Amino acid sequence: MTSTAPPGVGSLEAHLRARRDEGRKLLLPYVTGGYPDDWPRMVEGFAQAGADAMEVSIPFSDPMMDGPTIQEASARALAAGWTPPKVLDAVSRIDPGVPLIAMTYYNVAYHAGHQRFATDLATAGLSGVILPDLPLEEVGPWVEVARPAGIETVLLAAPTAGDARLERICEKAQGFVYAVGVVGITGERAELSASALDIARRLKAITDKPVIVGVGVSTPDQAAEIAEVADGVVVASAIIRTLLDGKGFDAAVDFVGELRAALDGG
Repeated sequence: MTSTAPPGVGSLEAHLRARRDEGRKLLLPYVTGGYPDDWPRMVEGFAQAGADAMEVSIPFSDPMMDGPTIQEASARALAAGWTPPKVLDAVSRIDPGVPLIAMTYYNVAYHAGHQRFATDLATAGLSGVILPDLPLEEVGPWVEVARPAGIETVLLAAPTAGDARLERICEKAQGFVYAVGVVGITGERAELSASALDIARRLKAITDKPVIVGVGVSTPDQAAEIAEVADGVVVASAIIRTLLDGKGFDAAVDFVGELRAALDGG
């Protein structure tokens, strides 16, 4: 099936649109850059298990959006000496066959400088970036530099946002629209919040860009439920919890495989 991507969209959005238009529900697992020690192998393993793209975090000392699980993984990565240049150098050596998206905080981009950071992301082979603490009203100067460098800026849409704000987010979002499933920080949850389904429906009604729900999607059943409305899911804390609990590489890859099977209706 031919993708419905309009002219001029970036490679990340074109890739996700093409897979969606083939009838596939999109799976975006999360990897902490720097944790565990063999995290680059994790990126490749998740791709083989069925990821359509992947978030790779650049650890930051004050991850305001993240709950205790990802905070702990980030703290371990920082303690092990993983800096933004070191993470990006490692990413440049990975070839998973699917797009990689940096997940970090604006201070990292600001400290490096917009032009340098955008160039560094592109040189490492990344296709997009998520900067959750960069407000919609202030994203323009970053996007003006990032887009020509080939970096698509994914924007978050909160369930508390009004319709007019959601429309502005969808207009400016690149790659996909990140629908935040719950109000609050990331973390595993026993049940899928009704707000996750609601924000997915609201966004799907106003945009043809891929709508992918993250924050609060923790199990294969929850992923399948949200995918009935959205185009796909981001799963982060539940994967990192597997690693923090010492279950290791194989268990994490198997879990991603279970998410893939649930999205495929298996």
